[in-house]
Amino acid sequence: MRIKLINPNTTVSMTEAMGRCARRVVAPGTEVDAVSPATGPASIEGYYDEAMALPGLLAEIKRGENAGYDGYVIACFGDPGLYAARELARGPVLGIAEAAMHAASMLGTGFSVVTTLARTCGMAWHLAENYGMKRFCRNVRAVDIPVLELENPLSDARRLITDECRRALAEDGSEVIVLGCAGMAELCESIGREIGAPVVEGVVAAVKQVEALVAMGLRTSKRGDFAYPLPKVYAGQANQLNAA
Repeated sequence: MRIKLINPNTTVSMTEAMGRCARRVVAPGTEVDAVSPATGPASIEGYYDEAMALPGLLAEIKRGENAGYDGYVIACFGDPGLYAARELARGPVLGIAEAAMHAASMLGTGFSVVTTLARTCGMAWHLAENYGMKRFCRNVRAVDIPVLELENPLSDARRLITDECRRALAEDGSEVIVLGCAGMAELCESIGREIGAPVVEGVVAAVKQVEALVAMGLRTSKRGDFAYPLPKVYAGQANQLNAA
């Protein structure tokens, strides 16, 4: 089984960290290839960044289809381009927010999301509502650390995120924590040990869920909303992407 993990931003070091986390949990015989698009923003911290990341992300889905991948993970907590990617792909495509929230809802009666910048809290709430998870989501909290600072050992990011997770448990009445950024992937295990509660990180959750769906022989339905895109003329750069 081959799973393509796509980090929609272009920061390769972050992509490599996600790949390490994913490969630690997959079953023998499952191959995870972690990639970044050739074009797009260095980090995704808002709707504009998401929009700018979509051409590169969808190009990676198309390349994956040509290479015969069995399933895909979109490794950004905004789940950018998720539905468009499902139109392109035969196999299952999961976003890490979707996967993490569903996993958390099975581990406790309520969860809090701890994310990076406060400006993205509304995005997380919208996703929770879209996925039917709002009744489980007790709060969305931010530590106001830029995404790329997660890789800076001088940023004190790990301590700040851990402290916010503790506050979420104490103040929100939550039983589970969802880490709201793919860049937090390597922090998950240690934070869980420190706070004494389940901590769900979406990269690992999504990879394991894709692995399970593929093992069950399931693919993306092509009967309705996720049918293959209709053939049509695209202009300019959109035509180059569509022809890729």
